[in-house]
Amino acid sequence: MKLKFTKMHGAGNDFVVFNGCDQDINLTTAQFRFIADRRFGIGADQILIVEKTEKAGIDFRYRIFNADGGEVEQCGNGARAFARYVTDFKMTSHNPVRVETKAGIIELFIENNGTVTVNMGKPEFALARIPFDANGLKGTPTGDDIVWPLLLDNESVSQEIDISVVSMGNPHAVQVVRNIDEAPVILQGPLIENHKRFPNRVNAGFMEIENRHSIRLRVFERGAGETLACGTGACAAAVAGIRRGLLDSPVTVKARGGILEIAWNGYGHDVMMTGPAVIVFNGEIDL
Repeated sequence: MKLKFTKMHGAGNDFVVFNGCDQDINLTTAQFRFIADRRFGIGADQILIVEKTEKAGIDFRYRIFNADGGEVEQCGNGARAFARYVTDFKMTSHNPVRVETKAGIIELFIENNGTVTVNMGKPEFALARIPFDANGLKGTPTGDDIVWPLLLDNESVSQEIDISVVSMGNPHAVQVVRNIDEAPVILQGPLIENHKRFPNRVNAGFMEIENRHSIRLRVFERGAGETLACGTGACAAAVAGIRRGLLDSPVTVKARGGILEIAWNGYGHDVMMTGPAVIVFNGEIDL
């Protein structure tokens, strides 16, 4: 089975995009893992699939698979890549592009300078909907947020960290660190991702605050490991910082792969994310 694909990235978060509108995409978990493998496959943090939708007023359906083959609800950097893909390949002339995802409907705006702004929707704070099990924990009210203690305990580490929990269509645990370069992302990331208090696993964000409008961020993504950028992670970190009273909108998020701009006007408002999306090359793979 030969499939045409496009390799893309958004601030270093890289993707393989398949057009499921004109070719049948029915891949197994093992095939997704092979495609994402950086030595034996194409290499990607996520695989994106463009599909037709039956919903009125919606342009496309958008599916996201992590490098481990698991399907996930949302990917902000992937959404920007999706918008550039369907626009650059003239699959639509709409602007904004309205897209159906597993997490709901999102709107993608192509800016004049080539960047893409994504309406990421409203953040979710209800613990049962994130989901996060806080049974037996005592949270600390911090600004408009509640900061929760999370015990990390295995043969390599035994410590308690403080996190904000929020969903941007997918779950995030955000902690503030003093120096992002020294943060124990690789050590703590898997422990947070697979913590029993997150039944659907979680993305682990490590945020260093530079000033009230700027942060540095690293994210250990659920099913992908640390990536060079994470769009939903940038949104979650900015929202958490604003709710804690540490940040003001808009927030510049400096990831290792590039810069994202996040705007959020508080509870009840949608989160807007702006950043780059780039086509790297096109190809064909035999699976």
